[in-house]
Amino acid sequence: MKVIVTGGAGFIGSALCRYLIQSTEYHVLNIDKLTYSANPASLAEIADNPRYQFHQSDIGDLAAMQSAFTSFRPDAIIHLAAESHVDRSITGAGEFMQTNILGTFTLLEAARNYWQSLPQDRRDAFRFLHVSTDEVYGSLGADGLFHETTPYDPSSPYSASKAASDHMAIAWHRTYGLPVLISNCSNNYGPCQFPEKLIPLVYLNALHSQELPVYGDGSNIRDWLYVDDHIRALHHILLKGRLGEKYNIGGRNERTNLQVVQQICTLMDEFHPERAPHTDLITYVQDRPGHDQRYAIDAGKLENELGWQAAESFDTGLRKTILWYENNRSWWQPLRDRTYAGERLGLINDDPNSQSPKI
Repeated sequence: MKVIVTGGAGFIGSALCRYLIQSTEYHVLNIDKLTYSANPASLAEIADNPRYQFHQSDIGDLAAMQSAFTSFRPDAIIHLAAESHVDRSITGAGEFMQTNILGTFTLLEAARNYWQSLPQDRRDAFRFLHVSTDEVYGSLGADGLFHETTPYDPSSPYSASKAASDHMAIAWHRTYGLPVLISNCSNNYGPCQFPEKLIPLVYLNALHSQELPVYGDGSNIRDWLYVDDHIRALHHILLKGRLGEKYNIGGRNERTNLQVVQQICTLMDEFHPERAPHTDLITYVQDRPGHDQRYAIDAGKLENELGWQAAESFDTGLRKTILWYENNRSWWQPLRDRTYAGERLGLINDDPNSQSPKI
């Protein structure tokens, strides 16, 4: 099988590329624009594999996408390329609209044109897996879970842009017959995650004895999914999923943000006892605008229909993650030095003239 992975130099995308090269016989073409959060170092262990190719390009460039389809001749697309950090979407929504909505539209059109040119047997086998987020569903109360039938209710520019791309993907299936599948995952964590996200940010700040910022009172709840479990789920959906269907992917690991930070502090006390207790570094900061209170996924459809199960608990996955960052300073240090030093993002400037749209 030949598979195009978009956004394959990002956190989840690089894990997917590594998995497909190391655990299958697939040929992989990684298409990535190489924005600030992409890191080619995450792909070093497969970069020289003859079944792996990399193409630096923007998914919004129709000519480039058509050329990639024509030359590589894929059997499947796994579309992960997206702007993904909620805080950045609050102060820079234009880039999210451009990539997540218009970029997905362009990719869908390129895929449709290519798919329609295939002989019937290859048309029947072709798949377009659109990878999305549970944030499109909005916020849960104290009870209940997100199901595939939960109405969309996005709260941030990021989640709104992903909701729009989900709707386009399913519309291209219903209107044109493009063989689309959609996945919606909970919060991912694991090795090679850009340090603006909660777990690597808290780890790096703790390592450097800097404040550990907790939004609001830290009571917001997320369902945590180890990235390797997510990747296996995507492979299951690609091979076994029913066309036009959505599959929720969750780890059944609900934690408040404060509990996550405290658990990282416990591990840091173990690994760096000379600086304990790291909980002294916890600082409560102004909450994020539009901060959803709780996400929780019902992954029963994926588990029962396709036979997937998460392998990692949050305890085992978090320990693996922190140990990876402990042992891979050469991966994160350049990012910390040159790209993102841990500063607060996503605060709205009260001056309405201070922001200009970027479309």
